[in-house]
Amino acid sequence: MSRQLTETCDPRTSVTRSLLGYGIIAGPVYVVVSLAQALTREGFDLTRHAWSLLANGDLGWIHITNFMVAAAATLAAAVGLGRAMTSGRGATWAPRLIGVFGVSLIAGGIFRADPGMGFPAGTPEGPGVVTPQGMLHFAAGAVGFLAVSMACLVVARRFAGEGRRGWAVYSGVTGAFFLLSFAAVATGGGAVWANLTFVAGIMAIWTWLSALSLHLYRRATPQRA
Repeated sequence: MSRQLTETCDPRTSVTRSLLGYGIIAGPVYVVVSLAQALTREGFDLTRHAWSLLANGDLGWIHITNFMVAAAATLAAAVGLGRAMTSGRGATWAPRLIGVFGVSLIAGGIFRADPGMGFPAGTPEGPGVVTPQGMLHFAAGAVGFLAVSMACLVVARRFAGEGRRGWAVYSGVTGAFFLLSFAAVATGGGAVWANLTFVAGIMAIWTWLSALSLHLYRRATPQRA
């Protein structure tokens, strides 16, 4: 009985699982809050407007808060990954790259995307004026998106080395698709196909982080005394 209690209450495993738990919920919270705004904010069109535009307007604080909450959860997940992936391929770089993604979300919330494409309501159609703040938002996104895409590829290599082919393929495809989706929206000039591709990419990358965190959460085992 005492041995079972010691394993169940192992402090290190408990902390690791708690941190990974934030990784499980980071994506769902960000996506649900973003979609709730997208479907209720006046003038917002999911087929035309990037989610980052939600940071503008009277209710922009909601999306900024969403950025910060997602960032905090992602940074916690990065620490959890570092504690769970103690050795082997990607043990150092996967958590670091996820951490960079988390920091980029903070920067994305601080530096808002420029209004454009008719949003917020009353904004002229077209891409609008590019400000230094908007450029910093884009730069932060570019760094973070590249980092999380590379994290996918690093994790794919790790799983391949462990013989987990399904996880390796899933991680590699997700990273490549997300990077391509960002390239599409960055060069698509507001085209519907480009924006929807990026929406799919966002959902794919958050789903991957949740799935990876859950996988490592389940594999985390208590340390025996």
